[in-house]
Amino acid sequence: MNDAQTRLDGRAITGTFTREVDVVIVGSGPAGAAAARELARRGARVLVVEAGRWFDPSEFPRSAFDAMALTYRDMGASVALGISPTPFIQAKMVGGSSPINGAICWRFPRDVYDEWLAADPALEVALPWTELESVTDELDARLGVKPTDPAIAGRKNQLMALGAEALGLEHRPIRRNVAECEGAGRCMQGCPTGRKASVDATLLRDAEVAGAIVLSSTEVTRIDVVHGRAVGVTGRTDGGATVTLRARHAVIVAASAVQSPVLLMRSGLHHGPVGRHFQCHPGVSMAGRFPEPVRMWEGATQGHEVIGLRHEGLKFEALGFGLGVMAGRLAGVGPSLARELDDIAHQADWGVAVRARAQGRVIAVRGKPLVFFSPSAEDIGRFRRGLRVLGELMLAAGADHVSPGVKGVVSQTASVSDLIHLEREGPRSPTAFTSVFTHMFGTCRMGSSAATSVVAPDFRHHTTAGLYVADSSVFPTSLGVNPQIPIMAMATLCARRAAS
Repeated sequence: MNDAQTRLDGRAITGTFTREVDVVIVGSGPAGAAAARELARRGARVLVVEAGRWFDPSEFPRSAFDAMALTYRDMGASVALGISPTPFIQAKMVGGSSPINGAICWRFPRDVYDEWLAADPALEVALPWTELESVTDELDARLGVKPTDPAIAGRKNQLMALGAEALGLEHRPIRRNVAECEGAGRCMQGCPTGRKASVDATLLRDAEVAGAIVLSSTEVTRIDVVHGRAVGVTGRTDGGATVTLRARHAVIVAASAVQSPVLLMRSGLHHGPVGRHFQCHPGVSMAGRFPEPVRMWEGATQGHEVIGLRHEGLKFEALGFGLGVMAGRLAGVGPSLARELDDIAHQADWGVAVRARAQGRVIAVRGKPLVFFSPSAEDIGRFRRGLRVLGELMLAAGADHVSPGVKGVVSQTASVSDLIHLEREGPRSPTAFTSVFTHMFGTCRMGSSAATSVVAPDFRHHTTAGLYVADSSVFPTSLGVNPQIPIMAMATLCARRAAS
């Protein structure tokens, strides 16, 4: 089928619109695309509804701030409330976060899977490890997942490898879903040459070839339930039309750990801990100045990682972003900041993702999501530990000095003892740290007990027939690693359960 047959643009739909299919999927990101692909290839008539629109690679702007305004929810200004309000990032476009993430691909961690089974043994029957691994193999092959090519890694990634080697920490090139990457360093803005194998260009395209329809620029406002069964959804297009979509077999919600619980609540589906048990990966970063030019905006956006402390809940990544974002990480004001800006080609910024133990909550206020999250004292300890290691990595790789970016701590240092002091005696309040979080989980958590979970181990809503949730909101805990491949694998299993 061609694009004209499979793609409906809500911006152009101005009158009442109705459609009946077998399965309606809400959300076109990694979860929705994977579920659509599986079901369409099994012969189901599938319609995917997406609040954002399609983007061609040529439309992605060079500026990170322009990209946020164009492709992110709330123009990239979403904030979780708590002791220290913290920004978080969600996409609003066909493909979800996949076209604008760092292209980092991790397989499902076996240690996390074992944690889930220890807490709820019934999950093993519904989520067999061999099936997850088999699905992951297929996804890796379809998305062309492979380690970052040294030819396009860029100096920022090479330096991280040098630092990790000097400290004796396990490290590796990041596995990425790219094809002939040119190292433009613009993954977060959207690849301008279309080299990223994001789900809009792969899994969703496979679903379209199998007959699935994608309705973009259309916000789903509620799930329609009749006599305890989900029968479809109602929404509104950007063109102002009311949309009624009927699902003969199932409705699958794949709108994210923030949007999915709110959609359930907005639809009167308050069963279980919906919106509770919110978890995420907060990240903190450190800038370092090197005697040689690093030009961190060049090369693979995120091409190297240090995984030797993952057992502590810490995963370190080289970062790459535009000059405007990097400038905000430099120390100083006035003339001192001006000197840093003049020297920006020599600056690098690396980050650490923390597997936070704290749990927050998502609620609906006038139908819109409001996120509450505050890191725990244990999590703040991981912030300090992670920053110490980041600084040591940079100094071991040859940095002249590092800038911790923590209130109440020395603004620049070349001393490991200062970094040790930061870890041991540094601030205990989250307000002292500049952080952002990504990778959200848990708000429609899966479990065998209807009293303590929202969906059953087969992804089916405990109290509403014909309703499934496929995204990371069903994960019982966070993963501690980048979740896009595990999300796709779990969503594929969800589609298989829904099809049975």
